Amino acid sequence: MYGDDATVRTILTELGDTWAVVGLSSNQRRAAYGVAAVLQRYGKRVVPVHPKAETVHGERGYANLADIPFDVDVVDVFVNSDLAGAVADEAVAKGAKAVWFQLGVVDAAAYDRTRAAGLEMVMDRCPAIEIPRLPQRRVQNS
Repeated sequence: MYGDDATVRTILTELGDTWAVVGLSSNQRRAAYGVAAVLQRYGKRVVPVHPKAETVHGERGYANLADIPFDVDVVDVFVNSDLAGAVADEAVAKGAKAVWFQLGVVDAAAYDRTRAAGLEMVMDRCPAIEIPRLPQRRVQNS
């Protein structure tokens, strides 16, 4: 498994609250939309990253990670596995602290590169499933 429970907990509770969600658009039928809403309810700032650069959940979107004019703590990746490795490399270049590949997104070589660069990483898991399992997390009113 790529990313044990301790790594999941560290990413969700210790590495910061600004999450760039790559693949997040205003399409409410996409998984990224719902996951981003859950992350917001748990106090995360969600920054949409999508070629359309749409505003989603009240946050301005950006076409790519490099366009975001502030630091990002975690890069949550909702693209297919063939494209995910390049996004992980962009997260390293951006200075993120962690990369999270969503359910079904797996790239072992990207995992190795990202970890070698000093970032935490999880693959094939969903933060919207994991975050409610954590004890003593604050939940914002929605």
